[in-house]
Amino acid sequence: MAENPRPTPRRQRDPVARSGQDGRRERRWRRRPRTRTLAIAAVAVIALLAAALVVRQPAPVGHFTSGPAKTEFAAAYRTAMAELPEPDAVHDLRTDFGVVRAYHFDGPADGVPLVLLPGRAAASPVWADNLPSLLRHRDVYTVDLLGEPGMSLQDRPITSDADQARWLHQAVRALPEERVHLLGLSIGGWTAVNLAMREPAGIAGVALVDPVYVFDGMPLETVVRSVPASVPWLPRSWRESFNSYTAGGAPADDSPQGALIEAGMRTYALRLPQPGQIPEERLAGLRPPVLAVLAGESVMHDPATAEAAARRALPDDRVKVYPDASHAINGEYPEEVAADVGAFLDAVE
Repeated sequence: MAENPRPTPRRQRDPVARSGQDGRRERRWRRRPRTRTLAIAAVAVIALLAAALVVRQPAPVGHFTSGPAKTEFAAAYRTAMAELPEPDAVHDLRTDFGVVRAYHFDGPADGVPLVLLPGRAAASPVWADNLPSLLRHRDVYTVDLLGEPGMSLQDRPITSDADQARWLHQAVRALPEERVHLLGLSIGGWTAVNLAMREPAGIAGVALVDPVYVFDGMPLETVVRSVPASVPWLPRSWRESFNSYTAGGAPADDSPQGALIEAGMRTYALRLPQPGQIPEERLAGLRPPVLAVLAGESVMHDPATAEAAARRALPDDRVKVYPDASHAINGEYPEEVAADVGAFLDAVE
């Protein structure tokens, strides 16, 4: 296990919740010690974005590196999916770039459903801690991003931001509902904005949870730290160290979701383009309404720069900042994130 870069995680030093209820978050974190690492492990593979700039391989689509590698990942996926509620339906959605796996979870009968887009290499199991509270507000779909380890199957190269928007647009339009809201975590947030910017039809609203490449670029220190973590044959401790860095110093763990992401990092070869920074003027002009939930201690962008850009582009009441949250915000504050997202969905419908 990687050494914690901070002597004591911030969560233990400051147990006062954002809602002002003393001790609640510290007690919850002791009760569920895996949540912080689960959330950031899902997005830690953002490292692969940086590595893609220096490591180039000829294979045109994402793929498992061998038959045994795919079998290993599939076993880890089944174990991690058992942590989620039983889905009401499983959809394999045909697009021009491959087949997209989506799961439907039944929530309240009224309201436009919510489609969850995870961080890199996370797939649907990353939402284990978020689904119970989100399902109190809406029906939920989870999506395994195309071209990444999961049950989606890429069969055509994705070479541009426009391609990324095209496959997701086709997948969303193939769902039974005419309109959906999007909720994107980390690179999933960029994916949601990229779609809303290019293909807004059918998108009722967009909620972003500490997105990358939306309100600010990635800091150089994070890029440098990410490169060793993205090399599959290097020791697992290097990846755990990067995960700990992005999660505010919390140690890694061996949860089913963490094991799934570790398996994906080792067994899957990613072939996706580097995402382009979202222009601020395009963000301000988006047709679907946008909510930004930002982590005050994120290392995936400069928090102050990201907040300032968000407040310039969006109405002030659509920018929520959790001052003591790391980039693992969805695992640190699942109930609060769900409450903010639920209020946003109610307001824009």
